[in-house]
Amino acid sequence: MDPMVQLQMDEHIRAALAEDAPFGDVSTAAIMPEPHPGRVQLIAKARGVIAGLSVFSRVFSLLDPQTTVTPLVADGDVVTSGLHVATVEGDVRVLLEGERTALNYLQRMSGVATYTRGVAEALAGTPTTLVCTRKTTPGMRLFEREAVRLGGGSLHRFGLSDGVLLKDNHVDAAGGVAQAVERARAYAPFVRQVEVECETLGMVREALAAGADVIMLDNMDHATMAAAVALVGGRAKTEASGNVDASNAGAYAGLGVDYVSCGALTHSAPILDLSLKHLEVLG
Repeated sequence: MDPMVQLQMDEHIRAALAEDAPFGDVSTAAIMPEPHPGRVQLIAKARGVIAGLSVFSRVFSLLDPQTTVTPLVADGDVVTSGLHVATVEGDVRVLLEGERTALNYLQRMSGVATYTRGVAEALAGTPTTLVCTRKTTPGMRLFEREAVRLGGGSLHRFGLSDGVLLKDNHVDAAGGVAQAVERARAYAPFVRQVEVECETLGMVREALAAGADVIMLDNMDHATMAAAVALVGGRAKTEASGNVDASNAGAYAGLGVDYVSCGALTHSAPILDLSLKHLEVLG
């Protein structure tokens, strides 16, 4: 992993640990005041795609570098209910204190990866690329995007700083599609593409005339989107957006769009149920 990404993740993990135990773990201190070696098993309680084992492990290593996590599966693998996914060994106090935070990350990331896999499979065999959106849990974007990747999806812009995407309110603020694209071209570095969200065929025509690189076809019905793709005719990349899920992603791909963006990958995915069980005190 890129060192800067790891540094950012570490900052989030430390904040999560501090949130959970701002003044220590009272329960653990009461029953285990002194260090003792221990071992506990990570068990899957449902079928899904595992994602975030390195984050799960990092929670424990930030509490105590001597903690070891031995995975029995790899990120991206499908797990089933009852499967022994990993073993964690270290100071019992660390195993207990880090349990909830480590599981919160792993369950959330695995849930996103599982949901993503379902949508990605609906696009299998087509040239259309599935991408995520900025509809992420605050503070969790790094983790949720990694989970999308592990689930078989691809990544859209990370945030507002790394791409030009002119949505309806940008267009309204600028006074029209042409004006918005013109201002974006004048402001943004030449290496950045300009994407425009379009809700009508008229807007698509304006975006094409203005020289947009990517045209987002937002919340269009099937017939309108088909007409829009034909209108673009390869002169720009096309992205289908709006209420995409596993049930309709394939239909969008059938229209010949280059990308399908799906906010549900991160805003609607349920967690994958996982638990730390069978803790043993070894000494």
